[in-house]
Amino acid sequence: MRIDKFLKVSRLIKRRTVAKELAEGGRVYKNGRQSKPADEVKIGDLITLMLGSRVIGARVISLNDKPLKGVLAPMYELVEKVKPPK
Repeated sequence: MRIDKFLKVSRLIKRRTVAKELAEGGRVYKNGRQSKPADEVKIGDLITLMLGSRVIGARVISLNDKPLKGVLAPMYELVEKVKPPK
């Protein structure tokens, strides 16, 4: 699954266009490397988001292309103490 789609489907980012813009702007990292919107996400990957002064780390635990609205299975777990990539 593309990283911009994962961010939208997992509800880390509200809109896919915003997720794409973040990745194009160099504020999305996958496993410590800067990510492009089309980069593939796999289970176990660590995604780091740079949102202003906040750094959010999330480890991918499942991939679901079409999650049901009422049933929200967790697609990620938040990782504490994530260092901002350089």
